[in-house]
Amino acid sequence: MPLEAALKGIEQTFEKWRARKNKTRMVNSLAFCAQEVLSAARESEDTERAAASKPAFAPGEISEYMNRNAAALRTAAGRASETQARVYRETAESLDRLSEADQDDLEALEQRLTVLEERMIAAAVEASTEEQLFEHRRQMERQLAPYRRKMTADQLVLLEKQYLQRQVLEAAGLPRLSLFYL
Repeated sequence: MPLEAALKGIEQTFEKWRARKNKTRMVNSLAFCAQEVLSAARESEDTERAAASKPAFAPGEISEYMNRNAAALRTAAGRASETQARVYRETAESLDRLSEADQDDLEALEQRLTVLEERMIAAAVEASTEEQLFEHRRQMERQLAPYRRKMTADQLVLLEKQYLQRQVLEAAGLPRLSLFYL
């Protein structure tokens, strides 16, 4: 049972007790609140079920997002070398196919988008010069310096990877593909 539901039930019990004219019976244990706590827990579960049953995205929203990203990739392909342009065009074609496919399994869709994004990032990193990558790393070091002592090594590795990927994508004019950016 969520803490919020328990607190809500206790609060409702005391509100009802305060509203009573005759307060001869005192509240002297949590058992006095049990019925209201159970009621609040049921309400909380019903609310969670209703929220879970709603679709995560509006109809057509995912397709529109993928079509926008495919267009951005085609634009980036026009500025890229032959090898990178091929990867960007193939990724755009995959996005076109995905935008027309069944999108009920969001987890599988996100996994496929992750694969496409990783391939796209690899092509963008390959196209980056040593100087560009060095400058991205220097910027990252300056920004992370105040936080390094407060983070674990695993957190730092993940944050550094994400930061460098974001910088490479921005420099190449490439979109993020994950549904988390929708």
